[in-house]
Amino acid sequence: MILKQVLKRIAFSLFFLCMLQVSFAQAKVITGKIISSKDGVAIPNVSVFANGTQTGTQTDNEGNFILTLPETVNTLKISAVGFATQDVNIKGKASVDIALVAIYSSLDDVVVIGYGTAKKKDLTGSVGSVSAKNFNKGIYPSPDQLIQGKVAGVQITNNNGQPGDAATFRIRGNSALSGTGQPLYVIDGVPLDGRTLQAGVTQVLDGSAVQSGVNPLNFVNPEDIASIDVLKDASATAIYGSRAAYGVVMINTKKAQAGQTKLNASISAGVASVLKKIKVLNAAQFREAIKYYGLDSTLDGGGNTDALDALLQKATQQNYAIGITGGTETGKYRLSANLLNQDGIIRNTGFKKYAVDLSTNFKFLSSKKLGIDINAIGSQSIQNVPEPQYGAGTLVTSALTFNPTHSLINADGSPDLGTPGNPSLNAILNLLNNNFQTTTILASIAPSYKFTNWLEYKLLASINYNAGITRYSANKDYPGEQGMGTATINNSELTTSQVTNTLNFNKKIFGDLNLEALAGFEYMKFTMKGSYLSGKGVDTTGGFGNYGLDYTNYIQFSSQNSRRISTFIDPATELQSYFGRAILNYKDKYMLTGTFRADGSTKFGKNHKYGYFPSFAAAWNISKEKFFREGFVDQLKIRAGWGRTGNQEFPSGASQAKYSFRDNGVLIQVNSPNPDLKWQSDRQYNIGLDFSILNNRISGTMDYFNKSSTNLLFPGPPIQPAPPSSVVRWVNLDGQIINKGFEVQVNAGIIRGKKISWDIGANATFLKNSVANIPFPVYTGDVGGPVQIIQNGYPMQTFYTREFLGLDKSTGFSLYKDDGATYYYVGNPNPKTLLGISSTLSYNRLTLTANMFGAFGQDIYNGTQMIYLNIARIQGGGNVAVAEFNQSVKESFDNPLLPSSRYIMKGSYFKMANLTLAYNMGDVVKTFKGMNIYITGQNLFLFTKYPGFDPETNSLTGVNGNSNTNVPSLGIDYPHYPSARTFIVGINFSL
Repeated sequence: MILKQVLKRIAFSLFFLCMLQVSFAQAKVITGKIISSKDGVAIPNVSVFANGTQTGTQTDNEGNFILTLPETVNTLKISAVGFATQDVNIKGKASVDIALVAIYSSLDDVVVIGYGTAKKKDLTGSVGSVSAKNFNKGIYPSPDQLIQGKVAGVQITNNNGQPGDAATFRIRGNSALSGTGQPLYVIDGVPLDGRTLQAGVTQVLDGSAVQSGVNPLNFVNPEDIASIDVLKDASATAIYGSRAAYGVVMINTKKAQAGQTKLNASISAGVASVLKKIKVLNAAQFREAIKYYGLDSTLDGGGNTDALDALLQKATQQNYAIGITGGTETGKYRLSANLLNQDGIIRNTGFKKYAVDLSTNFKFLSSKKLGIDINAIGSQSIQNVPEPQYGAGTLVTSALTFNPTHSLINADGSPDLGTPGNPSLNAILNLLNNNFQTTTILASIAPSYKFTNWLEYKLLASINYNAGITRYSANKDYPGEQGMGTATINNSELTTSQVTNTLNFNKKIFGDLNLEALAGFEYMKFTMKGSYLSGKGVDTTGGFGNYGLDYTNYIQFSSQNSRRISTFIDPATELQSYFGRAILNYKDKYMLTGTFRADGSTKFGKNHKYGYFPSFAAAWNISKEKFFREGFVDQLKIRAGWGRTGNQEFPSGASQAKYSFRDNGVLIQVNSPNPDLKWQSDRQYNIGLDFSILNNRISGTMDYFNKSSTNLLFPGPPIQPAPPSSVVRWVNLDGQIINKGFEVQVNAGIIRGKKISWDIGANATFLKNSVANIPFPVYTGDVGGPVQIIQNGYPMQTFYTREFLGLDKSTGFSLYKDDGATYYYVGNPNPKTLLGISSTLSYNRLTLTANMFGAFGQDIYNGTQMIYLNIARIQGGGNVAVAEFNQSVKESFDNPLLPSSRYIMKGSYFKMANLTLAYNMGDVVKTFKGMNIYITGQNLFLFTKYPGFDPETNSLTGVNGNSNTNVPSLGIDYPHYPSARTFIVGINFSL
């Protein structure tokens, strides 16, 4: 019996071995390697399956795989995240090399929102995101230029071409009745103050220090930026409450990465020249004009000088950046350094910056639940500006109006210095010295503890210290200095401290319903103080003397009667906030977000210390529904949100009495306090659509928004009787500023081949701005120019003046509608359409990238031509615009130069912002890895009919002739620093 069982088992084993041998005879082994079609880099973790079976494997870190499969299988299915799925024929092959084509959907991007992150496809609010690979290429002093023209609903305007100057950043239109209207900048979770330091204790109407046009983001190295996320609608920004009325810009720096120590280096250099000149008469045209108008021939100096060319230069630029990263998963670091040296296209101007950035991440305990992030940015920048009061404006005016038949050199060979009140180009360039030095430290420490996988506590403590020193001196030989000279030093300090506590919860609470919740408390304190020191040289000793030193280095040598010392400190502002957010997500189909923030600020009166800012938003991912058939649409989601944010952009202490010390111990009140001052309230609702089609080849977003600002903070006249020195009382003005519009942003992968690829991105914004229910018109503008008015039923800062009809052929005088007795709304400085286009074309290792942007439908007041280059100037020997001389009607010199629509011109433009041709050399040698060389052109082309330097200008931001310097002007163009066209060559590599 036992023998029978043994024989059966032996027979069964023999049969099994035979079948196994047959099975092996019907199987085969296939090997291969999978790489990226774009750069040839191996792709790990790619799924490789025998088509129609469950037999499969994954590639290793080198992109290799080996797979045993039935002989009958002739096709492999290859798939990987971020790449198009491919079917590969393996009939008759034992080995294959496969190149996968990358696919991209912007909906898969991870974006930074307030106090957290989220995938864009999971958002309920409107957020525009740009990562480092899509940044504008070139050399930039500050990171805001990296996304110019890249985000729908965002307009970034360079106020002028001065290196290091600020840009005007507008999100979804213009709603600033007072202040700057700039968004809140948040760097790695730390909100910035937003002010800059330059003018020391120069006084404005309420006694606070003037803030100049230096960019508050200059201290950040653009090479250190990983991504920039723009929070646009109130449902996204309400988490920042009282400071989010104008939107929020999240700037996220590159972080430490674990692994072998790695060094990344970037070196670039370039040369810049003027982009576009204003056309004024040359020497031959000037002589022709003298004869045409029958002017005195002595106005012809017999020379031939292009003063603007004498002012300008071809300017060099250099930029060096290195970054070192490494460590382990429990302790990693990144350290970077940057040196930027950017000469200006106006002689003796420029911008230098030295910056370092350190980020670390540590994990403690065996569970790694305790973590600490330490970040620090240190920067020092030096900006050389031609002249303290008007910057480059005085220089440019002098060059444009210079008689082209005269010489800049006197007969004896000495430079012509001009006269007091009318200094020459030589005097301003060579006898004035004005530079501004800024030192910035932004440091934070953020310990965190994970109680569980779904509950985490985080503390963020930060300090942001800014010190600004302005040094100005006028040489004793400068016209008007009377052989003595002047020296001035302004010192300002701005400090912001922050402590933020947050508790994050993220867990499925039951079934498929996930709750992500945030609760937090934040305290911030803002302090600003400064000093001022000035003096004039001693006339009995030849002014300051000639010691080869700048006068500001020995002001103690100045005349005792001329010395002035002054200090100030603004009332400290404290902000205490409670906030929370809850996000409900059911099966990734239905998402609901609610946020709430309560802000208490010492800026406001005792009756309105706290403001409350709620928001709600919902999203429906239609593509997750069963009834949604699979087809060419991959993702489809609709969003809707509503929220309320605030604004506290007005001088600290406006709700209480402020005092200033005067000579002999006198103390005077300098403002009219308003204890009932309360928050400006901005309400916004948004309806949006996110989509991705054709296997994610095309993805994009569309949004309709409606934003209304109420309780408008306004610097009105004081209530009488008022302190003699007070001219402003801040109030909440009734009325609304309404911005509504439509945005669309689309990214498309036109070609996705093994060797060639072509991606295009485009965004467009259609804006409508209007004012309603304001109790009285608010006038802005400038003395001598057209009035700008904020009036019900019209856009913000509409030009309101006479309507010019032309010149009378018989008299040469201006003709006006209704004889000029009636004023009309004749121009709108707010653009109606914003457009941005970007394109990347790659062939093998060669890549061509182009970025373009423009603004359309806005008007500009050309104050340069009206005030400084009008035809009447020629009778005194000043130069004039070519357009003034080429008029079809001979204009009379006695024609009154009155503000009118004559000099309000169309300001639409479109720019080739940057064009880059790059070649990826790969790993040239073992030492240098990923070497990439490139050539970039910035501001290559400008398409516009506007005759000024550049219609992308905001040369007058707050000065006006209506006793109200706190109301910003818009679309007014006076002589300013011209824009530059730059060519750059560079190289990037790793070690």
